[in-house]
Parts: sequence; structure tokens; C-alpha cells
Amino acid sequence: MGIKYKLKLKDLKLEYLIDYFKPFLKFLKPKEKIRNYDDLKNYIQKKSAWISQVTLYGYLKTRMGAKYVLMFEDEIFLGSINKAKWNIYAVSLQDLCLYSISYLKEVFQKHDTGKAKEIFLEILNDEKKNQMPIDLIEKTKKEFNERLNNIDWEKHHKNLPFNNSALSLYEWAPIADELKTLDRKIVLNSMILKWDIIKKEFSNLLNF
Repeated sequence: MGIKYKLKLKDLKLEYLIDYFKPFLKFLKPKEKIRNYDDLKNYIQKKSAWISQVTLYGYLKTRMGAKYVLMFEDEIFLGSINKAKWNIYAVSLQDLCLYSISYLKEVFQKHDTGKAKEIFLEILNDEKKNQMPIDLIEKTKKEFNERLNNIDWEKHHKNLPFNNSALSLYEWAPIADELKTLDRKIVLNSMILKWDIIKKEFSNLLNF
């Protein structure tokens, strides 16, 4: 507790610095129109990764303050961050898949709702190559199927479609429970506000 740390940028783990800055850089790139389901799959995959990383790292940075950089040197904490990142991403994928297909069905009269599961499974198959934990893949498949069985496609995109991923950020962020309890409203709102950005962007990029 009394040890003073002197860290230089070069001492930080490069892979996690890249992981931290990547979503910010991607968000600044020119946005391509979503013209078909392949484009939609890529959009869902990229934006789910963006929102899960930006909200998680943003919350950690806000809560930890000046000690934030020290997390890159703590192997146990890095493991917790990685686990949290994958779990938040898995739920974000579910949310954005269901939202986008529900939106397309009502607004664009695209009634092939089976595309939601098809796109979701294709993305999970891609993520196996990126070392997404197999047990998490199986868990999120089960959750997605349960949500499919209860979804109202006409209303879903207007009825708190991103609530699950907001709750997953609150659940999985590696912050002490007593602190998270104080932050609950702020954490949930931060995720919902980021999704609002994506919802607006999504409607502007659609060109089916």
C-alpha cells in the first residue's frame, strides 16, 4: 500500500494499450453505408466491440482516477478486465442483433427475422478465432435463443432494447460491489447514452 510506482509509457503492456485505443480510432473512421446483411453483420460486430470497450474502460478510468494506468501492470486485474470485456461484448452483440432486425422489420419491411440468429452465430464463429471463451460462446447462444423465443419483433426496437448490455456493464465491471452500488445509475446511463449514438448512426447509414 505504501509503495510508490514510477511508470513510463513503454513499461505498459502494449497489447492492452492497443486494445484501449482501438475502439476510439475506429469510431473516427468514415462510416460506410449498410446496404445488405453482410454489411449489417460487420456493423453489429464492430459497434458491439466499440461500445463494450469504450464503456468498460471509461468507467474504470472514471472510478480509478490517477491510478488508472496501474491496471496495465496488474496481471490479475487485467484478467478481470478481459473477462468483463468478453461478457459485456457477448450481451452487446445480442442487443444490437435483435435491435437492428426489429428496426429493419418495421421501418424497412424486411421480414426475414431469421437473419438475427444467422448473423449472431456467424459473429460468434468469427470470435472463436479471436479467443472468445468457448463456455461464454455456449452461454450466450443459450441466452440469445431464450430471447428469440420471447421477442416481439414489431415493438422490440422501441422497448428498452439495450437494457441487457447496460446491466452487463454494471455486473461485470471489476469494481468493488460497494462502489458499483453507488455508481449504478451513472453506469447504466453511460451505456444507454452510447447506444443512443449508435441508434442515430444506424438509421443514417441504412441503405437496404
